[in-house]
Amino acid sequence: MLQRVAAIAAPGVSPFEFGLVSEVFGIDRRDTGGPSFDLTVCTPEPGDVPMRTGLSVRVDAGLEATEQADLVIALPYGDDYPLPESMLAALRSARERGAWVMSICSGAFALAEAGLLDGRRCTTHWMYAADLAARFPAAEVDPAVLYVEDDGVITSAGTAAGIDACLHLVRAERGARAAAGVARRMVVPPHRDGNQLQYVDTPLPCDADTLAPLLAWMTEHLAEELSVPELAARALMSERTFARRFRAETGTTPAAWLTRQRLVRAQELLERTGAGVDEIARSSGFGTSAVLRHHFARVLSTTPQAYRRQFACTEEAERVA
Repeated sequence: MLQRVAAIAAPGVSPFEFGLVSEVFGIDRRDTGGPSFDLTVCTPEPGDVPMRTGLSVRVDAGLEATEQADLVIALPYGDDYPLPESMLAALRSARERGAWVMSICSGAFALAEAGLLDGRRCTTHWMYAADLAARFPAAEVDPAVLYVEDDGVITSAGTAAGIDACLHLVRAERGARAAAGVARRMVVPPHRDGNQLQYVDTPLPCDADTLAPLLAWMTEHLAEELSVPELAARALMSERTFARRFRAETGTTPAAWLTRQRLVRAQELLERTGAGVDEIARSSGFGTSAVLRHHFARVLSTTPQAYRRQFACTEEAERVA
């Protein structure tokens, strides 16, 4: 049963992720029916550990704290901090003896350097996913999801997704009641599925070489019917040449590119306006609300209404939500 937790705080540790691990595993919640864990924060070189915001934290425990831990957590650390072999060995040793190993946000790079992500599906914050995949090609990086569990190794996306990953593990090891007890005290949802997408504004690239002017025009006319013959004619190419050039410069098809751009437009309208779903479907080029809901479910695993309730950022959108 999960009881002893060791969190590694290397120089440049992120205060938020440090705090969320301390909140989940460092507070005795037995007085309200929740669980209690034995949390030890450790570091490769005990003493004052600098944090990203100019603060520092006193950490007296060294990496020997990981030797008996049921869970070892790699917290995000400074980009310019060269990970010592002792830290990588501690992570490898923990997994070899059957302990859980977890990373929060960019702490995934430590697991990757230790070789623990080779052949495993994993994730990190969407801003760092491409770099993680490029530096560690043996890792199967999924940039979209909140967290991934693969054979005793858990990786999570940024900030709040770290809470989700921790609660997922508490639920798996100590049961739903224990996870709910932690979540209730933290005033957060007790469960978000790991396969839920990170909600990010990620339109496909508009900086293609020869097609850049056409792509810019397409983004200004998303509400219109845009057929391949029309687009090829506007690009002064045959349809076959256009399709080949489009994939070469954007990495996808015209239809997929348009769908992603239209989805981003719909997200923006849901966040910033009080327009109805039917109107947004027409304005973004999906035509009908049924088609819009289909694409939201397929790509974002949610509905337009639920998305607006969560992400409305103007009074008008909030009032409709």
